[in-house]
Amino acid sequence: MRALLGNLSDADIRLLRVYMAVVEAGGLSAAELELNIGRSTISRHLKDLEIRLGMTLCRRGRGGFALTQEGVQIYEAAQRLISSIEEFRHQVNDMHHSFQGQLAIGMFDKTVSNPACNVHEAIADFVRAAPEVLVDIHVVPVNLIEKGVLDGRYHVGIIPTHRSSSSLEYIPLFGEQMYLYCGLGHPLFERHAEGLSRQEILKQRYAGLSFHSPNMEMGRKHNLSKAAVANDQEGIATLIRSGAYIGFLPDHYAAPFVAAGQMRRIEHTEFEYYCEFAALYRKSPKPTRLVQRFLEALQAHTAT
Repeated sequence: MRALLGNLSDADIRLLRVYMAVVEAGGLSAAELELNIGRSTISRHLKDLEIRLGMTLCRRGRGGFALTQEGVQIYEAAQRLISSIEEFRHQVNDMHHSFQGQLAIGMFDKTVSNPACNVHEAIADFVRAAPEVLVDIHVVPVNLIEKGVLDGRYHVGIIPTHRSSSSLEYIPLFGEQMYLYCGLGHPLFERHAEGLSRQEILKQRYAGLSFHSPNMEMGRKHNLSKAAVANDQEGIATLIRSGAYIGFLPDHYAAPFVAAGQMRRIEHTEFEYYCEFAALYRKSPKPTRLVQRFLEALQAHTAT
């Protein structure tokens, strides 16, 4: 018979935080630096948590690290619990008119090289106003950012807009130009732009993002021959550089590769698009003073 969990204690919360760190690091060894404790201590904490919960959360050993089905469910529940605790801390700090705690931001990748993206300036303003707050940035795919904002894991998300949710508010921030590229060694690399037909481009192997996004919508719109996928633009760039695929990249991110002769833009007006970025946050509950302060900083540095 499994043990029934009674009241949660501070010790339980600490064990759950250790467990979450191990899951997010992908194993005990990888979590050592993050947690600043030894592997044997981490292993003991995990065992204590499993005894406390009355279930096996993960398999660990020579075969590697893997979550059980129950372990996945506990991880997801722990995320919601910790988010609720952080939200409570924010509300209490609001009552004291102080900026403390943590600001969790979910961001889409490869935006820092965009000259129109002023998120770094907004963070600078925010830190001056709230120097004691821990800024925690997660660079993850669009769908995970949206989900994370909705379930409270992230206070603010910064993503390319592609669909809207009635549960979220959106603040326009900046945009970026997307073009189709091929890499050195690709059959189209040495071809002149004026000689390329639409049909010839459609015959090429295409690398696209693996989640719903403007990138995926553009690939479907033109019926590009998807032959490879990646969950971020670093992966797309790697596939393009292999010389085996074509793919969309932001012009600011592709520019160094083009300058080095490693990539070339496929110049065809049908195969380009402009991508708008926005900050998003939950409508309910309303943002705390801490989150609102960051949103104000973002708006103050919105590209015009």
